[in-house]
Amino acid sequence: MQLRDIAWASLKRRRGRFVFALAAVALGIGTVVALVSLSRAMRAEVGDELDRFGANIVITPKARSLDVAYGGLAVAGLTVDVEELQTKDADTIRTIPNQRNVSAVAPKLVGTMELEGQHALLIGVRFKDEGGVKSWWKIDGRLARNAGEVMLGSEASQSLRKRKGDRISLAGEPREVVGVIAPNGSLDDQAVLTDLGVAQQALGKPDTVTMIEVSALCRGCPIEDMVSQMATVLPHARVAPIRQAVAARERAVLQFSRFAYAVSAIVLLVGTVVVLTTMMASVAERTQEIGILRAVGYRRTQVARVILFEALAVNLAGGIAGWLAGFAASRALGPAMAQLTTPIPFDFSLGAAAILTALVLGAAGGSYPAIRAARMDPAHALRHL
Repeated sequence: MQLRDIAWASLKRRRGRFVFALAAVALGIGTVVALVSLSRAMRAEVGDELDRFGANIVITPKARSLDVAYGGLAVAGLTVDVEELQTKDADTIRTIPNQRNVSAVAPKLVGTMELEGQHALLIGVRFKDEGGVKSWWKIDGRLARNAGEVMLGSEASQSLRKRKGDRISLAGEPREVVGVIAPNGSLDDQAVLTDLGVAQQALGKPDTVTMIEVSALCRGCPIEDMVSQMATVLPHARVAPIRQAVAARERAVLQFSRFAYAVSAIVLLVGTVVVLTTMMASVAERTQEIGILRAVGYRRTQVARVILFEALAVNLAGGIAGWLAGFAASRALGPAMAQLTTPIPFDFSLGAAAILTALVLGAAGGSYPAIRAARMDPAHALRHL
């Protein structure tokens, strides 16, 4: 009889005990796979967000703020010496030494005016450039292309009662609504977006812009150097990177990853203890069997291999089951728990790591029981007959 046959026979006879150990291993591996999958997916999504708008830079006019006091108490702030940005400043940005890292430069003019009998927020943009810095926009329709077309934010569309294909009167001429931007929690939700020249004409501010947004779509770009260079070529402007929102989520993901790995270590330790306890109980129950095996000529290493084979077989099955269960759990929990927008991909490398980890747990949990069984005195064992 081969060693594996002896091990399989033992697993069948003590099915309940080993099913419990298998379930514990599957639960542990499944928890680890789910946490690691979620952690990886969250880091990947944050990386994509950093690529899209983590490196954006906003340029606004410089101004000084003075405190207004009355009777020794500060009651208000007064903004003075406000500089103006010009349309040509957007082209000046393209002259900085790191111009190769500049993906898009989007000047915009923001103002309010009466449209269709309502007070509306108007934003003038260069649509092609704006699409470059707002690549996350989801549009019902398409991006506007010329001065005869406008786009509406979701709230502006509702308040003005205009949809894609409707027309709106702006600067004395009808403009076609070619797209409605899905809600994104920004100022765009309330805005009517038109061509920059049209907005400058409608608001009576020729060649003036409120702000310039610069996009550098490359992870690891020298943002601080670019900010310094832009401040040099635009001394009348304030230049600042806007990574705060994405960076905050990046820190949260890092904390979650650390928590996930800490929990994983604890769960794997518990799984090892369960395997160790199960195999020790199995060895204690099989004192007579081990004594007979030693008496008929089985060597100590062969007895140890039987015990180890049982532990590895249970952990292999538990590892496979845990991998599949953990992957299913991560796919189900991803959108709700981690706000993931894309499904977690099937990762064979993670599956291989999970199975290998389960086998390591099996070896760690089965080694001591195997050594104890191998060292058992045959004469002592046979006294239990």
